Amino acid sequence: MNYTIHKKGKYSYIQEGKGPVLLLLHGLFGSTGNFTALIDDFKSDYTVITPILPIFELPPKKLSVHSLTAHIEGFILENKLKKVHVVGNSLGGHLGLLLTLSQPNLVKTLTLTGSSGLFENALGDGFPRRQNYEFVREVCARTFHDPKVATKELVDEVYETVNTPRKGLNIIIAAKSAMRTNLEHELHKIMVPTLLIWGREDQITPLFVGEDFKEKISGSELHILDNCGHAPMMEKPKYFNELLAIFLKKNP
Repeated sequence: MNYTIHKKGKYSYIQEGKGPVLLLLHGLFGSTGNFTALIDDFKSDYTVITPILPIFELPPKKLSVHSLTAHIEGFILENKLKKVHVVGNSLGGHLGLLLTLSQPNLVKTLTLTGSSGLFENALGDGFPRRQNYEFVREVCARTFHDPKVATKELVDEVYETVNTPRKGLNIIIAAKSAMRTNLEHELHKIMVPTLLIWGREDQITPLFVGEDFKEKISGSELHILDNCGHAPMMEKPKYFNELLAIFLKKNP
C-alpha cells in the first residue's frame, strides 16, 4: 500500500493512525516500504510515523550516525512528540540506541531488530559492484532467509542507489560511521523497556549480536524467529507484529 509522504521543513515522513506514537526507523538500504505490514496492523491503535532518513541528502562531510540521530531528535521535538515507542531495523536500530542514550526522556520503549551498534557486516564482502545487476540481486537476497522476499522492486531500488555516485558514496560513509560507533560500553545505561527480535539466519547482524544485546541491556527480552534473516518485520511480519503488540501492551 502506498502512503502519503508529508513534508514539514527539512523533514519528510509517513504518518498514519491515531494514538500513542510508534516511530519506525529504517536501515541503510531500507525505506519506509519495509514497514508496510507493521503500519497496516498498528495504525488502528497507534500514530505510526516513519521518518525518511536523509542518508542521501546530507553532505558527505556531515553524514554520520550522530547527524542522523540529531535529525530524528529534531523531528521529535519539532512535532512536539512525547515518549515515543521506537522500532529500529539495522542502522535504524543503531540510531534508536543513540537517541535513547542521548535523550532517554523522549523514548518510552525501544524495539531492535537486526540492529547494528555492536557488530555488523553491512557491506558483506564489499560494496555492490556498479552496473552489475546480478551481483546486487545476490546481495539483496542474502538479507533474507528466503531470497524470494528480495523482490525485483527492492533490487531495482538498491541497484539505482549504488549506481548513483553521490548515493553510493553516502552509503559507504554511513556504513563506516556505524562500524566506528560501537556501543558495547554504553548499553548498560539504557533503562527503557527493550524488545529484541532477531532472525536466526541473519547474516548481517548474526544471532550472537542479538544475544549480546540481551546480555548488555538490563531487563531486555530476546525473541528468535526461525527461517528468518536480517529484516524480520518483512520476512516474518505476522510473528513480528504479534511480539511487538504484546510488548507494547505491557508498556502502555
